[in-house]
Amino acid sequence: MKINTAEFVISNSEVAKCPKDMLPEYAFIGRSNVGKSSLINMLTNNKHLAKTSARPGKTQLINHFLINKNWFLVDLPGYGYAKVSKKTKEVFQKFITDYFEKREQLVCAFILIDIRHEAQKIDLEFITYIGEIEIPLCLVFTKADKIGKVKADIAVADYRKKLLANNWEEMPPYFITSSSEGRGKEELLHYIDGINQEMFKNNGF
Repeated sequence: MKINTAEFVISNSEVAKCPKDMLPEYAFIGRSNVGKSSLINMLTNNKHLAKTSARPGKTQLINHFLINKNWFLVDLPGYGYAKVSKKTKEVFQKFITDYFEKREQLVCAFILIDIRHEAQKIDLEFITYIGEIEIPLCLVFTKADKIGKVKADIAVADYRKKLLANNWEEMPPYFITSSSEGRGKEELLHYIDGINQEMFKNNGF
């Protein structure tokens, strides 16, 4: 799939105010500073679509981007560390869980993970949460250009081991990406395109 158009539609903190269009949505989420905005910009060929920042916690709202006029890419706030107040962080968690538990248009959650670090407890907990509420998910390992292939394979194996030990029957689908190198772009978009084609063919949307 080639992305021809990517348009910002709306930012808000209430699921009820999200777009009413019955188009498939793909949510991108991860710990703060995982490289989410850079990944979104790489996927959409638009360096300025999602705001990037060296300061963790930059994304603080549910951001909808209409892609090719027929599906939404949803940029969600990071979970975990962010330089925001405790009260603000509680609001984050509330509308993040509201989104995942109430948004009927959501068809897949892409959980971003910094491949340079060993499996983090907060990532494993979030993956488990999404699995428990039965939302289809994929793992997106970011910043693969920062380490070699051997270390990348070890990182993925570490997640597989910990998830299987935590009652997962198998490792969720995963992608290894690098925003600076464009790595993983075609595979990710091909995956989304496959789901879209199946849904539109079956009149699911």
